[in-house]
Amino acid sequence: MLDSQPPDRQTIADRLAGVGYVADGALATALQLMDLLQRPLLIEGEAGVGKTEVAKALAAVHDTRLIRLQCHEGLDRADALYEWNYQRQLLAIKTREGLDADETEAHVFSERYLLERPLLAAIRQPVAPVLLIDEVDRADEEFEAFMLEVLSDFQVSIPELGTITATAIPRVVLTSNGTRELSDALRRRCLYHALDFPDVEREARILLARLPGIDTTLALQIARLIERIRKEELTKTPGVAETLDWAAALVGLGVTRLDEARETVFETLACVLKTREDRARIGREVVDRLIGKVA
Repeated sequence: MLDSQPPDRQTIADRLAGVGYVADGALATALQLMDLLQRPLLIEGEAGVGKTEVAKALAAVHDTRLIRLQCHEGLDRADALYEWNYQRQLLAIKTREGLDADETEAHVFSERYLLERPLLAAIRQPVAPVLLIDEVDRADEEFEAFMLEVLSDFQVSIPELGTITATAIPRVVLTSNGTRELSDALRRRCLYHALDFPDVEREARILLARLPGIDTTLALQIARLIERIRKEELTKTPGVAETLDWAAALVGLGVTRLDEARETVFETLACVLKTREDRARIGREVVDRLIGKVA
């Protein structure tokens, strides 16, 4: 059965802003639908646009646990679901030598020897957690199929213990950087939101929300300059996290206007440019040109 009517999208956006995440209307609507339909939300976009932060903010808004499954090549059931602590089981068997075999088996396949992994942990929470399945595109299609089976019923069968069914349905957020095409089955199972780099106004609002001491003029200048930098032909486009680091560095160094601190702006590019090629491409002349367009 579905939950009662979820808050409207403006309320959701306001609550996210209250924990430091500035969402646009489309994302707030996607989160509203996620609660209304109790469906996983797949968020796709380039690295650095803030996909993982959505799940963190959602957990903060609902004051609940964030459980993260970091996907990678070769990820399997044991990594995601559960496994037995074989070393402790072997020690327990040795200490029970000579005792009834059935009792020993029941003892070593009990809760105390179960190693809980993210999917099982999310299902067993008494209060609905936020389950973040991060960079799902890094896992293979076989794992996708297994994961969908778990997420469809929110239950897990452990032969030695029986079937464990969720008492509180997790809010599930999946993220993808688009490194490979996801299966149709996964996309059908999920709601979908494409997350792009924020526009200037929203990125300035993010800076103001996350760095309360920053001046509004400086926040706008940084957001405009970052937008210009992202349009350059870079190897690694700076994300929102890099913007926040750079803004914090500039504020810490006493910068109030970019056009009055060009040398400091150039020298602190280590916060946003993370490859040798990109540092070489954005030289002093380029910085001066870009600052001239945003001041």
